[in-house]
Amino acid sequence: MFLLIAFCVVFLIQSYFYLYLFRIFAFYKPENSINFCPPVSIIVCAKNEADNLRYLLADLVSQDYSKFEIVLVDDASEDDSLEIMRSLQAAPLPSNISLKIIPIRAHETKGKKFALTLGVENSSHEILLLTDGDCRTVSDQWIKSMVAGFAERNKMVLGYGAYKKKKGSFLNKLIRFETFLTAVQYFSSALAGRPYMGVGRNIAYTKQVFEMANGFEAHQHVRSGDDDLFVNQISNYATIGICDRSNAFTESKPKTTFDAWIRQKRRHITTAKHYRPYHKILLGLFYLSQIGFYALFLTALVTHAYLGIITALFLVRFIIWYLILKKSSERLNEKDLIGLGPLYEISIIFIQLYIFLRNLVFPPKYW
Repeated sequence: MFLLIAFCVVFLIQSYFYLYLFRIFAFYKPENSINFCPPVSIIVCAKNEADNLRYLLADLVSQDYSKFEIVLVDDASEDDSLEIMRSLQAAPLPSNISLKIIPIRAHETKGKKFALTLGVENSSHEILLLTDGDCRTVSDQWIKSMVAGFAERNKMVLGYGAYKKKKGSFLNKLIRFETFLTAVQYFSSALAGRPYMGVGRNIAYTKQVFEMANGFEAHQHVRSGDDDLFVNQISNYATIGICDRSNAFTESKPKTTFDAWIRQKRRHITTAKHYRPYHKILLGLFYLSQIGFYALFLTALVTHAYLGIITALFLVRFIIWYLILKKSSERLNEKDLIGLGPLYEISIIFIQLYIFLRNLVFPPKYW
């Protein structure tokens, strides 16, 4: 009887997340596009991104927007990043675009939060739009679509930072599925009025809210978290919207080796312990219910205890899972991930468990 009760509990928890929380994003109907085009400051902090930066800068210059500035912060790069920035400065720019370059010397660098703070302090406009040096914009409507969210009195707009697709790569789909599912979670939470994170690859907020929060001061001691911890910090006093328009996505290259990806995820996961207690409980419930769902079903298969009822609930959960994630994947242009989605989900559960245990024994000390 304990097995059946435990499985029913995790089934209900999973149903809550998919039928209530994630459904909000899956069937979200955004407001009609508003012709809202205030001046914008685009802030890009780059460290050793020479191979990628030239492409991003070309994307930014080609944006279809009435007036914006590009604020480039070179964080003590050892490659040609600064020279590439200066080559843009030397080139004739359209009259609607202005450019600022802020170099940080090697002995001055203090991490990404310091670089971003310099970018904000040197920006001229109230609305700040951020991306990373290794990203690309998928269209020339990126600024216009992201900024439209501020017409609804939001102080922050969360965008989607996709990863480039690579055919025939299991790792590529695994990374993209984890990114996709995370986006479903943080978009749904924001729409439910409980935002907890965003991604620095595609995020916008006002200078006013940055100053109200004293920038990254509250979590300056944490090396990562310029995006998710900042969202978590301001979620109680700032309205936060989302932008899931496909022309507002950014795209970057994912890691190409499993070790590199694990290294990246180990660093990212360390920020979660600094979330608000409510968000930690909610995320913990989701993850534990995922583990329990598969572990208890496997136990039922081995013991044959209540196998008929548990199998029926197992299938019902997957029907719900499929309907919600299929609809969400259409919104985020990730439809190719759903066919083998359960396999990716199971793989990520074990990977996250491995990272959690490894971080407990060997806390990551790198950045």
